[in-house]
Amino acid sequence: MRPAGPLRTCRALLKRRWTPCSRPCRTTKNGRRWPDRGPRFRGDERPTIGRETMTKIAFIGLGNMGGGMAANQAKAGHAVAAFDLSAAALERAQGAGCKPVGSVAEAVKDAEVVITMLPAGPHVHKVYAEQIIGAAPSSALLLDCSTIDVETARKVAGLAKAAGYAFADAPVSGGTAAADAGTLAFMVGCDEGDFARVEVALEPMSRITIRAGDHGAGQAAKICNNMLLGISMLGACEAIALAEKLGLDPERFFEIASKSSGQCWSVTSYYPWPGPVPAAPSNRGYQGGFATAMMLKDLKLAQDAAAKSGASTPLGAQAQALYALFDGLGHGGRDFSAMLQMLRGRLDALEAQ
Repeated sequence: MRPAGPLRTCRALLKRRWTPCSRPCRTTKNGRRWPDRGPRFRGDERPTIGRETMTKIAFIGLGNMGGGMAANQAKAGHAVAAFDLSAAALERAQGAGCKPVGSVAEAVKDAEVVITMLPAGPHVHKVYAEQIIGAAPSSALLLDCSTIDVETARKVAGLAKAAGYAFADAPVSGGTAAADAGTLAFMVGCDEGDFARVEVALEPMSRITIRAGDHGAGQAAKICNNMLLGISMLGACEAIALAEKLGLDPERFFEIASKSSGQCWSVTSYYPWPGPVPAAPSNRGYQGGFATAMMLKDLKLAQDAAAKSGASTPLGAQAQALYALFDGLGHGGRDFSAMLQMLRGRLDALEAQ
């Protein structure tokens, strides 16, 4: 028998039947490639929801984040039945291509995918327990993108699973700009077998979707990530305030910190001093972005989780206290990077805007 030479090897490869299962990694919107843990689809099991087909989607909660997310589902060609308690939010959703409806029950009655974006854990539990489970078809995929406590996320997952639904907690990172642009990062907690379906359903709104683990793991990832973000932003603000006091131009400090060991996302992508990062909220009076009140909410969730689990998070506790002070001074609606002005002793600059 002749040994297999390069030519015979190439012919064998060309004859090989490649399927979607053969792909070793997935590509995100920004072109980065992430390794898969195994085949995503087998044979005819490829999910049909997503950009390739029109999917009936119920979207509940059309606030600062939900409005942009629902709009991107409509932009992808899906039939989006949208509900919110706010008439203004419903009007905006209609302008973005969604169909406004008068109740949760009406939104979910024929849905293939149900997506919720609600303020807090009690709202999520009440809406799922009383208005979605049993009203939506049992074949519907239920996705909660709210940021809530891990315990409630697992409780809702248990209710959904007992009723025969596939459910995932899928909180987001990226803020309102990413919600509008369809470039959010999703942290998902779900059964492993449901993830491929979840990933396709979230694709019109996402830059990347990562399964963190089982139910509740998405929420765990979100609150840990945002605690880290809140702490790092305070560090950046303190450093800028000190640099200014020492006579160092904050813009020149950016040139140094963004290219040295102090660099972090709060510096390189979200610099709290106007100028160096054009897209940062610091260039528009700290409007838009990620509100201080929302950061405070996430830090409270992190501290509650730390207390229940016995974790030591002293910097998280200090961060919560500082953002609570800033919020109490009337700046809860400002982007959380506006904390810089409090540390500079220049709250008057915010009040003048």
